[in-house]
Amino acid sequence: MKIALVATEKLPVPAVRGGAIQIYIQSFAPLIAKQHDVTVFSVRDSTLPDQENVDGVEYIHLERNDYVSGVAEQLENGSFDVVHVCNRPAWIQTLYHASPDSRFVLSVHNEMFAPEKISSKQGQQCVELVDQITTVSDYIADTVCERFPEAREKIETVNSGVDLETYRPPWTDEGHEIRNDMRAQMDLEGKKIILFVGRLSKVKGPHILLQAIPAIIKSHPEVVAVFVGSKWFGENDVNKYVQFLYTLGALYPDNVRFIKFVKPSDIHKLYTMSDVFVCSSQWQEPLARVHYEAMAAGLPIITTDRGGNSEVIEEGKNGFVVDQFEDANAYVEKINHLLNDDALRRRIGKAGRASAEERFGWEHVADHLLRVYEGAASARGGEKE
Repeated sequence: MKIALVATEKLPVPAVRGGAIQIYIQSFAPLIAKQHDVTVFSVRDSTLPDQENVDGVEYIHLERNDYVSGVAEQLENGSFDVVHVCNRPAWIQTLYHASPDSRFVLSVHNEMFAPEKISSKQGQQCVELVDQITTVSDYIADTVCERFPEAREKIETVNSGVDLETYRPPWTDEGHEIRNDMRAQMDLEGKKIILFVGRLSKVKGPHILLQAIPAIIKSHPEVVAVFVGSKWFGENDVNKYVQFLYTLGALYPDNVRFIKFVKPSDIHKLYTMSDVFVCSSQWQEPLARVHYEAMAAGLPIITTDRGGNSEVIEEGKNGFVVDQFEDANAYVEKINHLLNDDALRRRIGKAGRASAEERFGWEHVADHLLRVYEGAASARGGEKE
């Protein structure tokens, strides 16, 4: 098959500036390309050539200001069997008309079918024109079908994934070495490390985790909370909210550390050096990919019961879910519970790694998507209506 993958207009692929969708495409595309002809369309970036072939995948970078028209023009000339559009249902009609003989797959990574994102008419047209819809979580699938029930017969949850070779648990020889090296580099030897990875925005809840620090310090004065991220992907400018976080963290200089944007290729080391991972999301998160990364690194997870996050957590087995997501004390209780028990952290971390190996490796994701593509390609008797 000849397959086109259409990224959003926000960030480029390869994922030189991060981004969950960009990492998603960059990770599964080379695996699909072992069997099929794969082209990825994304926006231009000053660090990338306009066209390149990496790991058997053709990358074409187009002007941001006229991105959808540029993709449509490429599709008109491409004769693609399958066009996989990421997270932009509003683009489907334009791209379909550019390539009506192609099969269309839409992957939905956020609540893109909400009324403020797409009109009822556009949404209905999208559901009619696409052959398959994948969502990153059951939660997102439900948000689509609540508004457009006719989508149910075309929709399927395909979780995102993680590179199991890159993320190494601390009980492996490689992971043990990474853990010790990173702790030495950051002067964190002998510390118990709580890790937060994500955008420093109010909806991600880092301020709630910071509010929990004083009570955690009382039980574990050696604790250090490491916050990895910036206000936006690849941007380290400080806005008012980030400055507020820095000011709050400065009250505990021995127990709070901020690290700005880290390249996706380097982030795995910060997971491996840590003891507990916390996702403090306050919004209805689709299902943050940090959960897969933490599991792959053998970290016990504490997450919130928001959106799809809890779908990958088996309570007490590979992590814990905070129901009172706005209450700092709810985090204190679960964090201290894990920090008090080395054996518990190790058991839960190993269960998480086992989950990642069984369900969330990129090979698993690629195989699942290939089945979706094959289903789309055989839809409606093999002929577009």
